[in-house]
Amino acid sequence: MKNCREATGVNNYICAKFLQMSVVGYSEEHIKTLEWREHIRLRPGMYIGKLGDGSSQDDGIYVLLKEVMDNAIDEYIMGFGKKIDVSINGKEVRVRDYGRGIPLGKVLDAVSKMNTGAKYDSKAFKKSVGLNGIGVKAVNALSSRFIIRSIRDGQLKVSEFAHGVTVKDHQMKATTEENGVEVIFQPDEGMFGNYFYISEYVDSMLKNYVYLNSGLVINFNGNKFFSRNGLADLLNENMSKEGLYPLVHLKGDDIEVVFTHGLQYGEDYYSFVNGQHTTQGGTHLIAFREAIVRTFRDFYKKEYDPSDIRSSIIAAISIKVEEPIFESQTKTKLGSKDMGPGGSSVRTFITEFIKKQLDDYLHKNPDTAGIILKKIQDSEKERKAISSIQKLARDRAKKVSLHNKKLRDCRMHYNSNDSNKLDSTIFITEGDSASGSITKSRDVETQAVFSLRGKPLNSFGLTKKIVYENEEFNLLQAALNIEDGIENLRYNNVVIATDADVDGMHIRLLLLTFFLQFFPDLVRKGHVYILQTPLFRVRNKKETKYCYTPEEKVKAIKILGPNPEITRFKGLGEISPDEFKHFIGKDMRLEPVRMKKNDTVNGYLEFYMGKNTPERQDFIIENLRIEEDKTEEEVVK
Repeated sequence: MKNCREATGVNNYICAKFLQMSVVGYSEEHIKTLEWREHIRLRPGMYIGKLGDGSSQDDGIYVLLKEVMDNAIDEYIMGFGKKIDVSINGKEVRVRDYGRGIPLGKVLDAVSKMNTGAKYDSKAFKKSVGLNGIGVKAVNALSSRFIIRSIRDGQLKVSEFAHGVTVKDHQMKATTEENGVEVIFQPDEGMFGNYFYISEYVDSMLKNYVYLNSGLVINFNGNKFFSRNGLADLLNENMSKEGLYPLVHLKGDDIEVVFTHGLQYGEDYYSFVNGQHTTQGGTHLIAFREAIVRTFRDFYKKEYDPSDIRSSIIAAISIKVEEPIFESQTKTKLGSKDMGPGGSSVRTFITEFIKKQLDDYLHKNPDTAGIILKKIQDSEKERKAISSIQKLARDRAKKVSLHNKKLRDCRMHYNSNDSNKLDSTIFITEGDSASGSITKSRDVETQAVFSLRGKPLNSFGLTKKIVYENEEFNLLQAALNIEDGIENLRYNNVVIATDADVDGMHIRLLLLTFFLQFFPDLVRKGHVYILQTPLFRVRNKKETKYCYTPEEKVKAIKILGPNPEITRFKGLGEISPDEFKHFIGKDMRLEPVRMKKNDTVNGYLEFYMGKNTPERQDFIIENLRIEEDKTEEEVVK
C-alpha cells in the first residue's frame, strides 16, 4: 500500500482498489458481449444520467420524457405538425406528434436496434437534437411497458415491448388517424423505484419547448402551452419581478438572445441548442458571456471587470447548429466548436452577432444604455467595498479544511462534466451531536457534513459584505466553493438537516434566507433540499416502523397492535448512527426547495424574515390552530 501511494501520489482508497483489481483473475470468460437493452439497463447513467425518483428535475424519468419529446420537436422543426399532445396518468406517459410518422417497415427497428435511425442523414433532419439514434431506445429498455404507434398515409403500425423485449409486433392496418407517432411508456419501477412525476417540472420542460418554437402548441393534461414572443416569454415566465430595463431582444439567423439586469446577486442563464435545454451550458454560453463583456467595454470605453458587467444579469440564448456535439448522451452541455461543415466557429458566430446587434441596440436606446452603465458602476462600487476584507475572509475560510472542525468532507465532489458524480451531497446541520450522528452514518465517498455553531445571522436586507464579515457564512460559502458563483459548486445536493422542532425550523429559514439573498441560483438550479427525518419510532418485539408524520404514527400503531413502544425523536442527535444510516441512504427523503415564477423572493423574505408585522402574527396563529385542531381520529380518517 505504501509503495503504491508513493509511486502514484493517490490516496489509500484508490490504492486499495488498484491492488484489489491486480489480484483478480482475468481471462476469456471475463469478456462479455451484452445486448443493447442489457447494456442500457446495466449502465443507465451513460444514457439518462442518474435514475432518481422524480423529486429532482434532472431525474431519469424526466430524461425519458425529454427523449421522446425531442423526436416530436424535430418533426416540428422540419415543418411537419403544429401540435404535440402529452399526458401523464399516474406512471403512464403518452406523447403524440403529428409529423410524418416513422416509415412503417422500420418502426420496430427504430426503437429496438442500435445505430438505426433517420438522423444520420442530415437531409432528413437538419439542426436536430437527437443524432445518435439512442434516446428512444433507452426509453424502451428502461420501461416496463413501451408501445410505439406510427401512422403514415392511412396506415397504422404498432409494436409493443416490455423492458426492451418485443412483446408483439402488430400487422399494419388501415386507419383514419392523422399522420404522426404516438409513444406510450411506463418507466420501470424495478429501475426507478417508487417514482412520481411532478407536474411543475413537466410544465417547465414543455414551456421551454414552446418558447423555442414559436407557433408550436403543446397540450398537457388539459393545459395548452403556446408562445408568440419566444425567449422573451421564457424570461418573463421565470423572472419574479421586472428587470431594471426593458428586455433586450436580439434575433438573427440561427440565433436568438434576450437579457436584462435585475437586483438579485449572481448570474442567471437559460441556454439552448436546437431546442435542447443545455442546463450545463457549453461553448455557446461561454461565448455569449465573453461577448457581452467585450461589447459593453467597447461601448462604454472602459475596461470594467467582467463580474461587474454580468452581476445580476438574467439572459437566455438559443442557437441552431448542424450536427451538434454534446458532451454526454443527456445533451446538457454543448461541446461543438463549429456551426457546421464549412461554417464559422460557434464562438466567432456568437461574438460577431452580439458585437454588431447589441452595439446597434445601445446606440438606438440611450436610456437603456444609461441604466446598464449605472448598474455596472454600482456593482463595481460594492465589489471594491468588500475587497479589503476578502483576504481576511479567505484566510479564515482555510480553517474549513485545515482544522477539519466545520467540514467533514467526502472523497467525491460534484463535477458537472461527469454524470456519475451528480450524487455528491453536503449536509448542513447544527450542533455536535447531530453532526456527529450524520458523520458516523454517512457514505464517506459521496456525503460531506458541515456543522453550524448555533443559529446563523438573519441576513435579510444586508449587503454581501456580511458573507465575508460573518464567520459562519464565510466558512459555509468556502465549503460550498461558491464565492465566484455556483459554476464551481463542490456538491450537487446541498441538504439542510436540522431538528424537527421550532429551533430547527428557525435555522432552516435563516439558511434559506442566506441562500436566496446572496446565492439564489443554488435554489433556482435545484441544488437545495430539506432532509426529512422521522419524528417517531414505533416498534414491538418483531417489527420497527419509522414515522415522519403524526398520521404515519397512528397508522403504525394500528398495524403493530396494542401497546407498542413509541419514541419521539426530539433532535437529530437522539437518533443513533446505526439508525441514521436508513435515513440518509438509498431511501433518503429529500424535499426539494423550489421556486416558481410568482415566488417573489423579496416579498417572501420581507414577510417571513422582516419586521414582525400583525399580518405575520395572524398567519402564525391561524396555522398553529390548524395543527392543534387535528385529533387522532381525524388523522385516521
